[in-house]
Amino acid sequence: MQAATETAAPPGTVMVGDKAYMHDAKGHLVPIEAIKPADKLEDETVRKIIGFALDLSAQIGRFKEHTFADLSSFEALLAQDYGATKGGAKGNKTFLTFDGLMKVSVQVADLIDFGAQLQVAKGLIDECLTEWSADSRTEIRSIISRAFNVDKEGQINRAEIFMLLRLDIEDERWKRAMDAIRDAMRVIGSKTYVRCHQRASQDAPWEAITIDLAKA
Repeated sequence: MQAATETAAPPGTVMVGDKAYMHDAKGHLVPIEAIKPADKLEDETVRKIIGFALDLSAQIGRFKEHTFADLSSFEALLAQDYGATKGGAKGNKTFLTFDGLMKVSVQVADLIDFGAQLQVAKGLIDECLTEWSADSRTEIRSIISRAFNVDKEGQINRAEIFMLLRLDIEDERWKRAMDAIRDAMRVIGSKTYVRCHQRASQDAPWEAITIDLAKA
């Protein structure tokens, strides 16, 4: 994969006759000479960064395609020579260099959604909360509140729902609520992730090779 190079983002100026204009945030054309120098510099800076970002995004897309193609070719050779492929039942696989210092992991994660039984669970949990004293189990109340509050995409908080399942509570209604949550869970698909790691020596901890901009 080549180093990122600057790709020109869409230009910010348009020519109308022999005069240059820029669109403002409302879509209106503004004569370029009427725009403050600081605003023009900010526009140029953002377009420069976006140019690099577009290049990197395209490179990562190509990297992902090449990675799956290379691994698929390797597995095809294994199948041809040994009649077997790597990985477990769910498709999770790990590929290692001969010295054990680099590895590529392929992980398949189920995409989970919840059916109507979740509302039954919420009703049973609400009954428990009503009977528990207001000043008790505050941590559990907080988890429940977060679990059933929708996130920015309008979806329930799955991580907090799974946290509820790990709580050890003997109340019979709570147990029925947890059963309802388990019955509500359904696999609607899967997503495949590729992760790359390296380490300095065979007894050193693995270090992720960061591709995520937020973690770089």
